[in-house]
Amino acid sequence: MRVLLTGFEPFDGSSTNPSQEVVRRLVDGPPEGIELRTAILPVDHQLGPQALLQAIDDSQPEAVVCLGEASSRAMLSLERVAINLIDDRIPDNAGEAWQDRPVVVGGPAAYFITLPVKVMLQAILEAGVPAELSLSAGSYLCNQIAYTLLHRLANLDGSGDIPAGFIHLPRLPAQAAAQKIAKSESGPIPSMGLEDQVHGVEAGLRVLVS
Repeated sequence: MRVLLTGFEPFDGSSTNPSQEVVRRLVDGPPEGIELRTAILPVDHQLGPQALLQAIDDSQPEAVVCLGEASSRAMLSLERVAINLIDDRIPDNAGEAWQDRPVVVGGPAAYFITLPVKVMLQAILEAGVPAELSLSAGSYLCNQIAYTLLHRLANLDGSGDIPAGFIHLPRLPAQAAAQKIAKSESGPIPSMGLEDQVHGVEAGLRVLVS
């Protein structure tokens, strides 16, 4: 099965991004039965969606899983809905902060993720990795990419049945430690080790083959 797996470059002053690292690790050892195609997307409202659409055109995938970092999440979060809204809390890597803009002018208010998220959730949990279902992908680049993905597939002949969606990943422990140093925060900062994140995403991908 040909699967497109995407991650993001680092952003917001960080030197790494767990989604990028997970993609890199799985390139070296994809799950059995999966022909993995990958892309690392710019954290840029213009270039990110363009890179995603190009990767779809180039790889002609049978399933698409996009990964992204969520600093507030403590576990893998399988998103269920992408909304037609961009409303930035921080600027993208081009320095742009968009407010109250649609992802696609005139597009539907929202799309439902088409991945088998409940089955994937169960597989990830059985692999020993904390995970959850989430109703909101936020309103930053992660949501923009998820909506762009689903909008393209919904309007591409023969692609409406392709499983596609988005999984948010926690920060890596080194990122959490760096945030504590930089901001002198006393409370807990969610994080998860890279090995667990790779193991969890791999378990979710195996569901697509079965």
